[in-house]
Amino acid sequence: MSKGNTKRGKKPLAQLSNVKLSLGSDAGKVDILRGVSLDIFEGERLSIVGPSGSGKTTLLMVLSGLQNPTSGKVKIGGRIITTMDEDDLAAFRRDNVGIVFQNFHLVPTMTALENVSTPLEFAGDEKAMKKAEDVLKAVGLGHRLTHYPSQLSGGEQQRVALARALVVKPKLLLADEPTGNLDGETGETVIKQLFKLSKDYGTTLVLVTHDKTLAKRCTRQISMEDGKLAK
Repeated sequence: MSKGNTKRGKKPLAQLSNVKLSLGSDAGKVDILRGVSLDIFEGERLSIVGPSGSGKTTLLMVLSGLQNPTSGKVKIGGRIITTMDEDDLAAFRRDNVGIVFQNFHLVPTMTALENVSTPLEFAGDEKAMKKAEDVLKAVGLGHRLTHYPSQLSGGEQQRVALARALVVKPKLLLADEPTGNLDGETGETVIKQLFKLSKDYGTTLVLVTHDKTLAKRCTRQISMEDGKLAK
């Protein structure tokens, strides 16, 4: 299983340099990430596997800018995000990073179309609704535009979440156990669309999964153990 910086001649889209994260608990300080250095290359599909508690999801959160590391540096598209203030980071994430969570995280009072158009509307895109409709059609939900999350199946909700993550055509797409709450057949549908659309949009994909078979469908696989990249 490959790790670290392995693609000579390729340009890194994202770089983590000696990233550490420690959080306090009732039992004292807990080291969650313990010096992770990793290059993620443009256009690749990178999977991250490892046991529960190994730091996979936390690494994704740090990479997205949703969690600040205790020390170390994160760079995406040539910009160091670990030194940005909250406003700049939010704008950068909106324009460059898409995230798909296991639990969908859709706004329950918004239709599928409204959920997907939101990132574009925040960016002031006058064509937000048309672009949202197009990407919903691309994930096979053109007939569900006006439905609310409660009216959609789990697989449909995850496809809405995927459409929302991709509607801005981000440089980097982060997916955290995207099929974890879906049955096998539905999960396969979501994964096929995840892979196809990330390729169509030229988006680099980082996929956290416990499924080693799924991980092997990516172009590179790494494993985490105890907050570090496994050797």
